[in-house]
Amino acid sequence: MSDAHDVAVVRALAQQYAEVAADPVQEARRQLWSDHNSLERTRVPILVNFGMWNVWCREVFGDAALTCRDPFYREHERALRMKLLQASIGDDTILEPWITQQATQQGTLGWMWGVPETNHASDMPGGAWRFDPPLKTWDDVAKLRPVPHGIDEETTARNTARLHDAVGDILPIDVHRGCAYSAFGADISTNLAKLRGLEQVMEDMYDAPAELHRLLAFMRDHILTAQAAAEAAGDYSLTSGVNQAMTYCHELEAPRANSGARPRSALWAFCAAQEFTLISPAMHDEFLLQYQLPLMTPWGLVAYGCCEDLTRKIDMLRQIPNLRQVAVTPVADVQACAEGLGDAYVMSWRPNPTNMVCCGFDEAFIRATLRAGLDVSRDCRVHLHLKDIETVEGDLSRLSRWTQIAREVCAELALA
Repeated sequence: MSDAHDVAVVRALAQQYAEVAADPVQEARRQLWSDHNSLERTRVPILVNFGMWNVWCREVFGDAALTCRDPFYREHERALRMKLLQASIGDDTILEPWITQQATQQGTLGWMWGVPETNHASDMPGGAWRFDPPLKTWDDVAKLRPVPHGIDEETTARNTARLHDAVGDILPIDVHRGCAYSAFGADISTNLAKLRGLEQVMEDMYDAPAELHRLLAFMRDHILTAQAAAEAAGDYSLTSGVNQAMTYCHELEAPRANSGARPRSALWAFCAAQEFTLISPAMHDEFLLQYQLPLMTPWGLVAYGCCEDLTRKIDMLRQIPNLRQVAVTPVADVQACAEGLGDAYVMSWRPNPTNMVCCGFDEAFIRATLRAGLDVSRDCRVHLHLKDIETVEGDLSRLSRWTQIAREVCAELALA
């Protein structure tokens, strides 16, 4: 197959997507999220989130299921097909009227600190794996060589030109530059466990607190240096913000393709502490949050939490001056979190995907679960976020049906 074939495939998908992105419903969703994230009372926004980290996506959108042969075009084919599926679900995801080309950055996942971050993988797709940390002794810390911020301009320009030639007359091309140290790459927690080992970090808090503090300070300082370099280079733009939802609010400029340089103070940042879910609030504060705070304060607004249980840590998180959104996960106490967050923060409630769509599809159970959680959080600024969907047991219709059920429950509770 030739490039002409691949270009034709991507152009056809881009045309379909452009029509979806131009639908007036997208503007209504922008208004909804702007109000919601600015703590105004709205109907409950609903998100269904998935990606190639989920097993079912690797099956449905894997290379064997795609048409393009060239890896460059195939990645854009994949992204467009996933966005079109997203459009069919009917949730409140905003589908933006542009296509993204990721800049080629220095540093890659698994090699951000100059040492290999490896693991012992499972033979089962989506199965659990075990860390193989490179920092086995404290002397190994001397081996760390953090990757500085940098963009491979030649490769980025070449890729952007290829995409522009293919679909530039259909969709604007937004070049996403930013910094490799962002989101999970900048929360310290994620890479700390990869570098030192999850169980070992827990032991270090008792057995080697001074050494652990030095490592944390080292990581904090190098992340700050890389992010400051990205800002100085003008590599952050209005599409660089991340909050695991929609980055619209009235306090910050709305996302826009090719906006030009923006400071971190104009953008959302996302931070998490999944590896600290079993750590006490006091130790979480001492051995993580105090190192995350300098990383979060330069940004406009902050979303905190992914899959960890933050039920007992909401008071601790109030130290974050620009905190706006907090994750309430399947293992959290929804009522206690709702009482702690009130209407001062956005409550991102993530019902258990296993019970919702992954292992059977019990509509009565779904309704009861959503009704109970939404009822105790009715005075909060809550949105529903179905994520970490590892399987739909071959039935993609569950995603749109779940969304419909969620809307019906909101209507029953007068939260629509």
